[in-house]
Amino acid sequence: MKDKSTNKANQSSSEKPQAERIQKILSRAGYGSRREIERWVDAGEITVNGVIAKSGQAVSETDKVVLRGQVLKLASKLKAKPQVLLYHKKIGEICSRNDPEGRPTVFDSLPKLSSGRWIQVGRLDINTDGLMLFTTDGELANRLMHPSYEVEREYASRILGEVTEEMLTRLKQGVELEDGKAKFNSIHFAGGEGANRWYNVTLNEGRNREVRRLWESQELVVSRLRRIRYAHIELKRSLRAGSFEDLDVRGMRKLYEKVKMDLEEENFLPGSEYKSRADRNAKFKFGKKAVYNKQRGKKR
Repeated sequence: MKDKSTNKANQSSSEKPQAERIQKILSRAGYGSRREIERWVDAGEITVNGVIAKSGQAVSETDKVVLRGQVLKLASKLKAKPQVLLYHKKIGEICSRNDPEGRPTVFDSLPKLSSGRWIQVGRLDINTDGLMLFTTDGELANRLMHPSYEVEREYASRILGEVTEEMLTRLKQGVELEDGKAKFNSIHFAGGEGANRWYNVTLNEGRNREVRRLWESQELVVSRLRRIRYAHIELKRSLRAGSFEDLDVRGMRKLYEKVKMDLEEENFLPGSEYKSRADRNAKFKFGKKAVYNKQRGKKR
């Protein structure tokens, strides 16, 4: 017969939270992307149990983690329901939380969370519109952006200039850019006449202005660019510029599977975590097709 104290010790040992690298666990809890968290650690803005954190240090949900004087609630955050928003970015918006020049940002149009923050999945330049993904799950965001998971993006590009078959072949085989070789997975003619013609292109990474730079390598001009798909998620005609829509559980399950993650669906509750019930109902209900346009101030 085993001693009761031994059983308790074994049980306590098995229930002890597993430690993870600080960038990963804070990212999973939705406090920011891994890169953001690395910058905070390097700047000395995070402490763990009263000691300034180090990059890559092991942390568990029971540790006292403080960011800029605020104690982080890791245990509750890690158990919270993850969310994903689909947003139709407008031309003229920048992909930053704040802009010294006072330009509108994509975060201005997103719903407010009662806690945590939205993490953007990749960026679009100021002159590009189309589909953007935002999530409260930093690890999901990190994997969706990482080249090793080969998440495909599709863009509709309007090209000014004569596009030859030789150019298309080079763009699919790969051309050297200043930051390395790049290529399109596929290029499909999508219509247009005269000087401007549309081509839908796909690629598996999201380097800075990569689509534009690929076309420009052939001395062509991109006169319009729109992202129309990210992974399996397509930009709907009903999702107008400046509006967002909640991704349902089925879509989230597929997104998590794409990057080899498990979606803990028992964490899902009816309704999203907004500041108030009135705010939530005015914008949209979780799991239902309802879109909120901030400028109009009403659901449609």
